Amino acid sequence: MIRRYALRRVIAAGNLRWRLERWLRRALPGYCAFCYARLTGDLPWCPDCDGDLPWNVVACRRCAEPMATRGGGDVCGRCLRRPPAFDAAWVPLRYEGELIRLVQRFKFSADPRAGRLLMELLVHAMGTTAPCGERLIAVPGSWTRTRERGFDPVSWLGGSLAARWQLPRLVALRQRDAPSQRGLDRAARRHNVRDAFGLEGPLPESVLLLDDVMTTGATLESLALACRRAGARHIGVVALARTPPDRI
Repeated sequence: MIRRYALRRVIAAGNLRWRLERWLRRALPGYCAFCYARLTGDLPWCPDCDGDLPWNVVACRRCAEPMATRGGGDVCGRCLRRPPAFDAAWVPLRYEGELIRLVQRFKFSADPRAGRLLMELLVHAMGTTAPCGERLIAVPGSWTRTRERGFDPVSWLGGSLAARWQLPRLVALRQRDAPSQRGLDRAARRHNVRDAFGLEGPLPESVLLLDDVMTTGATLESLALACRRAGARHIGVVALARTPPDRI
């Protein structure tokens, strides 16, 4: 009962903050977060910059990897050969250009304005309702990197998104502190995070996992396998951005 009451308070506070920010954008002069042009709508970026953002429009339905065309269907060849442990992925942006700088400001400089802008981009692309899942589970950050940064960026995004979508959260546990994935190829990334996560089951039948940037999908794959071991049967994943295959 106490947990449910606390969750309702968190959701109500998140919704109130979001409504207040929207009212302030309407009441006060605003400028585009990217080009600083004068704004006329509710979004914190202008229509020109919206068109220039690296939206991940043509992507694999299963893993959200950007695809050149849909000539071969809506699932990429890699997922056809080796289906991931999750059932679908929603990743609205490609990790390139201005978005790289925005994510890095948020993750490495703890820039709250960058974090709020990333959340606005995600909700703008996906809507105000979760695409699936009875619970939201954010990828837990590395213990070492969380101490160095002073916060866990994915957990922060998870709290904001859960409040916006009114979706209860579950907490996954890191069973070991895997080294950074930077510079590793696909196979090495899978090995690096194998059995890195655990959850106290049983989980609900359907869950939604969250990460900030999806590179090869190895981290979300490892968390999805832990969710299946804990009882989940339908697993979707959400991330802000997907790294194009030519940058991995």
